[in-house]
Amino acid sequence: MFKHVDYLQFQAKPEKPDALLARKMQELVGGQFGEMTVMMQYLWQGWSCRVPGKYKDMIMDIATEEIGHVEMLTTMLARLLEGAPGEATEKAAAANPLLAAVLGGQSPQHAIVSGGSALPRDSEGTPWNTGYIVASGNLLSDFRSNVAAEAQSRLMTSRVYNMTDDRGVKDMLQFNLARDTYHQQQWLLGIEQLIEDGFTESGIEDSNRENEHPEANHTFYSFDPASTAGEGRWARGTTLDGKEEIIYVQDAQPLTDDKPLGPAPDPKLYVTYDGSQGPGKPGTGAGAHAQGMANVVNKIKGALD
Repeated sequence: MFKHVDYLQFQAKPEKPDALLARKMQELVGGQFGEMTVMMQYLWQGWSCRVPGKYKDMIMDIATEEIGHVEMLTTMLARLLEGAPGEATEKAAAANPLLAAVLGGQSPQHAIVSGGSALPRDSEGTPWNTGYIVASGNLLSDFRSNVAAEAQSRLMTSRVYNMTDDRGVKDMLQFNLARDTYHQQQWLLGIEQLIEDGFTESGIEDSNRENEHPEANHTFYSFDPASTAGEGRWARGTTLDGKEEIIYVQDAQPLTDDKPLGPAPDPKLYVTYDGSQGPGKPGTGAGAHAQGMANVVNKIKGALD
């Protein structure tokens, strides 16, 4: 259950309307790293969290706050769009340089689609989509994604902050910058808590660690003979978990003689082909059925082995 308080978390009062700034701030609303993304990302992670108590509660607290941040931004955009022209002729714009400047920077969608309100889109008008969010069910992986999301969101907010002299807009963005600063720390501290509580040993996602290639999990491969990457910490010393000494391979070479060629194509697909891989196997319903049966048999054999 969610409850709504009829006040903003922090004020969103611009000194004056500014349609061009409203267009820029759409990126903070519905861009890939905007507030809609972190709101939906945290909500989904919270709803999916299988650890009751402090972890789920923490995620839901931040998620709920992000709903309020979207509300703050949409309120700010509506106020920045106050008085923006809903209709104007070329003649009127030519006679009024100020009007022409407003028209030149205003998003047409603010007048045509939303009637002077914010949109769930980025600054170019691209609709927000769920492909932006990360919610894997693995708290370590998700928390690391959240740190990056907050960092990108804060960076965009910082850039927009420098694009305006409006004191009211800056006041709100100062609050948003501060919250993004702390939210980065919350997720990083959450990773420390996961380590302390025994959910991860080193803070690195290492599921199926026992099945990793034994050497590749601590090797830095350089593919440029003149590369200076070997001077960095990532190419020397011990791994973060302290289990291995990092191996640096200068001018790395292929580890196999396998070349990137697919099998001979089905002749009925009319792929350009020189015959070097032999004759292709025609794809048929009977062939698909036979392949499916073979897969089942192989799985049974594997289980028995």
